[in-house]
Amino acid sequence: MSEKNLSTVSGRPTHRKSQIYRVRNQNVVVPDGYMAVGCIVGVHGLRGEIKVELYTDFPERFAPGVMLLVGDDLMEVRLVSVRPHKNQLLMQLEGVADRTAAEQLRGLWLFAPEDDAAELEEGAYWIHDIIGLQVLQEDGRSLGDVVDVFATGANDVYVVRPAEGQNRGQDILLPAIPEVVLAVDLAQRRMTVHLPDGLIEAETVD
Repeated sequence: MSEKNLSTVSGRPTHRKSQIYRVRNQNVVVPDGYMAVGCIVGVHGLRGEIKVELYTDFPERFAPGVMLLVGDDLMEVRLVSVRPHKNQLLMQLEGVADRTAAEQLRGLWLFAPEDDAAELEEGAYWIHDIIGLQVLQEDGRSLGDVVDVFATGANDVYVVRPAEGQNRGQDILLPAIPEVVLAVDLAQRRMTVHLPDGLIEAETVD
């Protein structure tokens, strides 16, 4: 966006340089050694609760007493309480006692150290590993590069910025399912896919 079999999770457990990716038309800077796990998207009530949109498949990492890292400065704040609210979480942070203080946190991201990353099952990948992969068709032709990942509920979708002549220049939405994604080679930074009929425009130029 942006911690998901064939699925992706936010962050990754190997250290890397600071990375920038786009979520909801905004740049998210992920500091070296950390992973993005949530975004403060609003406030709730008058007592300083914040609304957090999760970018992790492991919401259990948010528990009372846990230290959260907030914003580009990685400010440490202790989590006092947490409860579900629709598709988000409502959190109370230590020292944030009213709506005015909570409003100052709107738009900031929550980060966790990569060393705290959960172990992934076989066939699951970190979002940062997937974004940037070259996508190849079965015959070896380049389809484009993965530029984003988003969840639909049933499965993740890889957004592919097409290579020249592919899909009339329109982004390609690849469902992250085994029938489509045949192989992922992180060492070679490439993904091999099978394109179902009708997924892209038929008129392509080699």
